Amino acid sequence: MRLLRVHVIKADTCGGLLDGLDVWLRGPSSLSKSFDPLCLIGPNGAGKSQFLQVVAEIFQAIFHAVVIGEERVEGNPKLQFEVEYLIRPSGEQTPTHIRGSRKAGPKGREFLIIQRKQSGGEWANCDLLAPRTVTLLPRKVIGYTSGDNETLSLPFLLSRGGYADEVASQALKQSNPGQTIPDTRLMLIDYGTHLEVLVSNLILADDAQRMALLEDARLEGLHSFRCVVQLAHSAVHVAPARLKTHSARKRIQLTPELEKYLQQLQRCSTCWQYEEKIERYTFDFFVDGATVRAFSTFWKSTLDLYSALHKLAMLNDLAIPRPTRTRFRKDTEQRRFAARLSEPQDEEKVFRFERVNFRAKRTRQIVDYVSLSDGEHQLAQLLGTFCMISFPDVLFLLDEPESHFNPQWRVKFISRLLDLPTPHGKRRTPSEAARQDALVTTHAPFVPSDMRRDRVFIFGKDDKTGRITVKRPDIETFGTTFDAILEECFGVRPPISGEPRKKIKRLLKSEDAVLIEKGMEELGHSVEKAFVADHLRQVQEK
Repeated sequence: MRLLRVHVIKADTCGGLLDGLDVWLRGPSSLSKSFDPLCLIGPNGAGKSQFLQVVAEIFQAIFHAVVIGEERVEGNPKLQFEVEYLIRPSGEQTPTHIRGSRKAGPKGREFLIIQRKQSGGEWANCDLLAPRTVTLLPRKVIGYTSGDNETLSLPFLLSRGGYADEVASQALKQSNPGQTIPDTRLMLIDYGTHLEVLVSNLILADDAQRMALLEDARLEGLHSFRCVVQLAHSAVHVAPARLKTHSARKRIQLTPELEKYLQQLQRCSTCWQYEEKIERYTFDFFVDGATVRAFSTFWKSTLDLYSALHKLAMLNDLAIPRPTRTRFRKDTEQRRFAARLSEPQDEEKVFRFERVNFRAKRTRQIVDYVSLSDGEHQLAQLLGTFCMISFPDVLFLLDEPESHFNPQWRVKFISRLLDLPTPHGKRRTPSEAARQDALVTTHAPFVPSDMRRDRVFIFGKDDKTGRITVKRPDIETFGTTFDAILEECFGVRPPISGEPRKKIKRLLKSEDAVLIEKGMEELGHSVEKAFVADHLRQVQEK
């Protein structure tokens, strides 16, 4: 798919500062034959993360209207919007121009409509309940954030809460016991899911993808790991009414789907142990060819395995006190959102990984996962997410994805995405063109230097109104120096820190040649130092 336009008519987001914002991200004829992400850059507080949040809420509203079984709740039911995008339905050779909108109608009620652009240019309404309309929607909207206080998470956490409620209802009432509960279309990838992403990829991804994920960490592959599932212990907070079921489980009740995952992990494990008193399963895996074949028997793709592990990990919410969960749910629904729900300690978790070990390249020594840096964790998780979700019609919303990278990795970040051996990389065929899209926020010049000017959007605030503003750079950003981008996007000139800048200003005003010469010895190389040297020459000539 390709996102074309986002018009925020009215939203309870960012104090209303996004209201009225109308951004054309691309023209309808700008279809590219390769993965072509967009960059949102600008200072803190300029609304970049909130814009991603609203985009997620727009599609959540559309999903809720068309496929309510996959998106059970809305993060912003009063949101008024227009969104336009290109998508190529299955079986069709050319993309279709779609417009989704929700505006205030008579008596203040909002009405959501989806329209398809006809060959003659006119718009035709789609039946929201028709199966055909489902093919006109993105298959997934993926949110990624590396922080714990990101507004982007809000709609995704609500989506997860709606799914969890349905799982709990099925586990307790045993309604439709043979039915698998559909996954949500909104999917959040954050630091809490890093091991689920990495383990799934290193078991079921192909050799080329595994090498791409571990290249910078100088690792060869996954050596071994342990999964622990503990269903009955004192840290789990379950209401007494929940225990009155016909299940043999003492505390946490599982759906048939989750029970099946436990059986499959048991059959894939190298060895396993069950402690009946506390209902604790310990699965140990020595990863070799037989382990990979066993996992591939039960899970057909990396995403399938990730989904199973993530659903088990969602049970960890039960180890958080009920008042805390209730308060968090209410605050989230009322959009009072400061931080995500805290994770329980490892020993209190219902599901956790332990002893995740890798084989180092060349030496083949065993390397513990915890010894890797935050940057290595983040890079493997990001690349793993793109490998895992390589199917068409996906929108990625990436909030500062390179925040933990060193400068060398930041320079190569977009190249690494494009070079991945997946359909959205450079190896894609023409028939796979324009099948995924991404919005990437950043505070650094590295990402926009990899993108053309028409793919970069500078977010800011109007000094008079305080409203969010969005514009394209006045300079060509592709291949432009970082200094030029910092000046264009942040007004930072020269690109040096505040303290040396102050010193340079003092030296340029001074008429004391000795003081100037001594001050120059403290400065590193820069254009500004050359100005000081010229000023020193003029003072000496006087």
